[in-house]
Amino acid sequence: MNVDQPIPITQPSNVGRIRQENTEKILAAAAHEFVNHGFRGASLQNIAERAGLPKANVLYYFKSKQGLYLALLENILTLWNSAFDHISVEDDPAEALSNYIHAKVRYSFTHPMASRIFASEIIHGAPNLTEQLGQPLKDWVAGRTTVIEQWIAQGKMLPVDPLHLMFLIWGSTQFYADFSAQVEQLVPQPLDADEQQRVADQLTDIVLRGCGLM
Repeated sequence: MNVDQPIPITQPSNVGRIRQENTEKILAAAAHEFVNHGFRGASLQNIAERAGLPKANVLYYFKSKQGLYLALLENILTLWNSAFDHISVEDDPAEALSNYIHAKVRYSFTHPMASRIFASEIIHGAPNLTEQLGQPLKDWVAGRTTVIEQWIAQGKMLPVDPLHLMFLIWGSTQFYADFSAQVEQLVPQPLDADEQQRVADQLTDIVLRGCGLM
């Protein structure tokens, strides 16, 4: 659980494959650097060396360390939110919530460092989320909680607080990335693909039962 897979990046059709590959390499290298050294201690030169690119290329794509850090946070949010982006009141809440939980657990195992970077940002007062990404995140959460409220109003699920339901899902799924050392010490069996599936199934069962969906 120590090496992140590249975060998928959606680029305009006229952007070349090499640019996209370089961008993904830089973001993956930046994840290592920011996790190990924090924002202040992170070095663009170290990021460039890990990515196998000149430092000038890093600055060409991201302009500054701050720009790279913000791009990484934005891509983390995009990845996490993608599994819950398009829910609607017509959807089955059990299926929608199950898909979201399974996706979030999967990302905790495939992108653990991304999760830790986000956690560190929050622990330090979320200055970048507040100033740069705060409103889009608030808008996204408001859209999801509105759908959950409509499911409740239609009697599709128990009247739980939508916002705290979201917090519960975030906290339980991201725990496996943010506290992986503790998880590995306490879980007796290896956290292989089968065990990761069992984790997702268990969390889904707990959440759906609490929402009256099982």
